[in-house]
Amino acid sequence: MTAYHTTHTEALQAAALDISARVAASGSSRPDATPLPQRRRVNSQALLGNEREVEIEHAGQLYRLRLTSLGKLILTK
Repeated sequence: MTAYHTTHTEALQAAALDISARVAASGSSRPDATPLPQRRRVNSQALLGNEREVEIEHAGQLYRLRLTSLGKLILTK
């Protein structure tokens, strides 16, 4: 490793520690510390039911929400 790389890496680590310390001291990662509103949560099972695919209409457009064989969700237009 070059001296530049070591110095650069150490500088990045120091900056990350400084940011972490400031976030911990403030008690929030957001400067205004206003609590975020709760988002509505929908279980994927409620959308898909026993199917692996569902169509969703949004703003006159048709989207397809699919459950992959690996259990991931894919939304396509």
